[in-house]
Parts: sequence; C-alpha cells; structure tokens
Amino acid sequence: MVTGRFFDEMTQSDGLPRAVYERVNRWIDSAPPELLASRRTQAELMFRRIGITFAVYGEKDSTERLIPFDIIPRVLGRSEWTRLEAGLIQRVKVLNMFLADVYGKGEVIKAGIIPEDIVYKNEHYRPEMRGVRVPHDVYVHISGIDIVRIDEDDFYVLEDNARTPSGVSYMLENREVMMRLVPELFAQHRVAPVENYPDALLSSLRSVAPANATGTSPTCVLLTPGIFNSAYYEHSFLADKLGVELVEGRDLLVKDKVVYMRTTQGPQRVDVIYRRLDDDFLDPLAFRPDSALGVPGLMSAYLSGNVTLANAVGTGVADDKAVYTYMPEIIKFYLGEEPLLKNVPTWRCREPDALKYVLAHLDELVVKEVNGSGGYGMLVGPHASKEQIAEFATKLTNDPDGFIAQPTLSLSTCPASFESGIGGRHVDLRPFVLSGADGVRVIPGGLTRVALKEGSLVVNSSQGGGTKDTWVIDDEVGGQA
Repeated sequence: MVTGRFFDEMTQSDGLPRAVYERVNRWIDSAPPELLASRRTQAELMFRRIGITFAVYGEKDSTERLIPFDIIPRVLGRSEWTRLEAGLIQRVKVLNMFLADVYGKGEVIKAGIIPEDIVYKNEHYRPEMRGVRVPHDVYVHISGIDIVRIDEDDFYVLEDNARTPSGVSYMLENREVMMRLVPELFAQHRVAPVENYPDALLSSLRSVAPANATGTSPTCVLLTPGIFNSAYYEHSFLADKLGVELVEGRDLLVKDKVVYMRTTQGPQRVDVIYRRLDDDFLDPLAFRPDSALGVPGLMSAYLSGNVTLANAVGTGVADDKAVYTYMPEIIKFYLGEEPLLKNVPTWRCREPDALKYVLAHLDELVVKEVNGSGGYGMLVGPHASKEQIAEFATKLTNDPDGFIAQPTLSLSTCPASFESGIGGRHVDLRPFVLSGADGVRVIPGGLTRVALKEGSLVVNSSQGGGTKDTWVIDDEVGGQA
C-alpha cells in the first residue's frame, strides 16, 4: 500500500485501454493538441462566466479563484459503481446508527468497541444532544465520503465527511460544462445523470421535517455564513437549484421556540434548515456568544422538535479521524456484517506501540490531525523536509492523542490534459450520499479531485488540486447507464 507502482484506471498493464475507457482513449488519440487547448480555454471562460470560485482562508492578499478543471472525464463501469454504492450505503447507515447511539444509550462504548474518551472528550461531541431524538434517527442527511483506489478490485474510505461536506456544486457544474464542450463524446456513451441531485436533496430534506411542520410542503431554507465564506458560491448555487431561500442568521428569528424567516409579507415559519454553518456559530445563546452568524434561540427550537437541522448538531464526532479508525468494528457491531469498503490502514498515535512506529517512520508516512481537514495540519513524509519532520515529531510527542498516521497511498491515476500533452495524475473521489425518511441514495459519480502537480498526492483544491467530471457507464461501452 505504500508508494510504488500506481494503478492506472485507463490503461492496462499490456498498454491497451480498459473497456470502459476505449472510446475516451480513441477521442484523446484523435483530438489535435490545439483542440484540447481550445476546450481547456473554453472551460475556464465558462467557469469564470458562471462565477464558480472559492477562497482560501489565511492566504495573504487572498482573492477568489477558480478550481482548475480537467476536460478528460474519469470513467467508472456500472459493476464498479454498484460495488462502491453498496459500501457507501452501508457506511452511511452505520454513521447514523453510531450517532443515535452515542447520543443515546452508548451501547457501542459499553461493549468496548470504541474507547469512551474518544467520543465523550471529542471537541465535536455536543452534550446538548444527549437524549435528543432527531426525526427518523437521521443525523447525517448529506455526506461526502472520500474514496481512494489503489488497485482494480478495491475502493478504500479515506475520510468520512459528516458535518457540512462541500463540492457538490462542482460535480453539477462539471457535468454541465462537459456536455457543452464534448457533446461528441457524450453521444458515444450513456452516462448516468447527476442533474437530479437537487430534487433528491429537497426530497430528503422535506422527508425529515418536524411532525408539526406547516402544510404538506415543509418550508426549507439554506443557511449560509455569508458572502465572505469560501464556499459561498456553492451555497447560493444550491439554494437556487433547490428553489429555496438562501438566508443568513439575521434573516431568521425564533419566537416561542419556533423559527421564522423574515419576509416582506411578515414572518414565515421555517421547518428545515440546510445549514452550511459549523455548530459553534449556530446559536450565540447555546455555543459561542460572540457569533454574529447564527440565530439566537435556534437550539431551543431545535431541541423542542420544531425545526430540523441538516446535518444534525454534533455530527462532527462521527467524522473525527480517530473514530474513523474504529469504523470496521463499528460496522460489525451494529450490522453484524463485514465492511464492504475497507479503511486505509491507520496507526492510532494514542497507542504507545503505534506512536513508537510512527516516530521511527515519519519520512514514509502521512500524519494527520484528528480534527484536521482540507489538507491542512498534515505531514506527507516522503515530500517533507527534515525540519518539517522534526516539527511533527515534537507535535506527536507532546500530543499523541491528536494525530493518526497512514501509509503513503499509491493513489490511482487518470489521464489529464495539459499544454505539454496528456499525463497521468493522482485522483480521489467524493461521492455524495443523501439520507432521509425516504432512504439512502447515492448520486452516481460524484466529485473527482485531481492532483494537477506531477507526482503530487494532494488533491485538495486549497492545496492546488483540480476537479474532473465523473462518468458512470455500463461495462459494455456505450450501453445504457
């Protein structure tokens, strides 16, 4: 599982393309370099016109910028996707069962499956949620499970994103741009659609509305921190696609433990809030008193069962990287089944033997903060300087509980288009999974993130990564998807 030979998703060991890539390969071979260059330029112009940008916090003179887009699609066969989809559904079901349990009877802890302190001392564990029953026991309504591939047979879960996963707007816009730029390639395939995501999301949100919701069509809104948030484009994009109001904390008020939206016709009751705001900022009366982004009294309405928050408060404890290491055992505990998706082998630095090994092999491993995200707070040993390795050795020694370590994965590669020609680049995949009273659904495809720097394994957009459109097609090329 360490660096070495990389699995090429398009090309077999004999140099021939895999069946699902045959027509994409022919298209690449027949496309003149100037055509590919023109399509790359057109894609960038389209994204600029659309206004799909992001910002990186903490950068000097940071400005909003485009996430680079690659015009060569990533292709998965239907049989590959079916296998992955089953594993994603199993995993998200268990994430919801785990959250219902740790905020309820705590059976998984009593059974010794996971140490008590990892849950109850976790900074994302919310004691306010103890004993609170959320509608239909759905805590994680929208999840983005990060998947990596190192061989033809297996997909591995790299990370569970159960708080406010982002990136779905890029999945949708990537597809739109590809359909405009390469219609000839689409004509040769039946690609499973992703454009029904907003309808599926709205259906899931409405299905978990409070029992006392108004009328037959519950009112949903999308709560954003505001225009200075790095993902604000996605917030406004999704609100528009969903056909719901995009609101900030100041647009909402709580009266008699019921949430209302300020409108020109007077207050309107709100039943479901798709919030893109972290727990700490939701309600200054319950969490950070200095938050100007939230809604005073929101938690009182939530705990009274008068409004549904998606995702639920306290879901962060489920996507903690220390909890992640116990997911195989957690799945077996709740379902009595083997995990359909494997975890990446992980050393828990809190364990003395693991810490000893990690400290002795820092130049070979990837070390991550338990609560880190976005590619920050991590060490990629093979690409780190001696000074960085020494710095992390000190961090680990002082706070071993705050870190986990993993092998430097041989991430699979897909072809990408550059001025210099076509070259393989490492990729991961973030499929989006929706959970509601109407079941668990996985959107076919997801967001492929690509490390555009040659040899780089870091795919995060904040660290210079780009994105690709992800196609799910029948194993027989050009068949019905």
